[in-house]
Amino acid sequence: MTSLYSESNLRPVPVIHHTALCVRDVGASLCFWRDGLGFQQLMDETFEGDWPTLLRGPGRTLRSVFLGDPAQPTAGIIELVDLGDVGDPAPTEQATTGFLLVSLTAPLDATLARLAELGLGGEPRRVEVHGVAMAVVLDPDGVQVELIDSGATADLERLTGA
Repeated sequence: MTSLYSESNLRPVPVIHHTALCVRDVGASLCFWRDGLGFQQLMDETFEGDWPTLLRGPGRTLRSVFLGDPAQPTAGIIELVDLGDVGDPAPTEQATTGFLLVSLTAPLDATLARLAELGLGGEPRRVEVHGVAMAVVLDPDGVQVELIDSGATADLERLTGA
């Protein structure tokens, strides 16, 4: 059986540079993503542009804060975007199509403890699948953030074929 990730199946694919999250309160989001999860701030800029056309934003100004790991620039970046006065998403208790979550590897218990100390993330929903412990918490805007225990890296690699 040929693995999906085998050398013969590799072909150039797009590289994900960043995931952008539209936030209501940059300060609250920074507290969660930077202080709670440990991302480092890479950039904080305000940009003028045609955001109503490109992003369906309400105005021509946006603030962009990039968070990541400067020692691992290809590890992915979370962008916090403040577009101004945007509406709240319709709340739902069930998964819907479209964006589901942001998934991160982290030392699970230590990260959950840090979030709890800061009063962030809500009540974690925890499970274990094939020896991999994980939990889902919520950022200040209700974005689901899956935390996969970095201590289970070998089990995770087995599941993904990496």
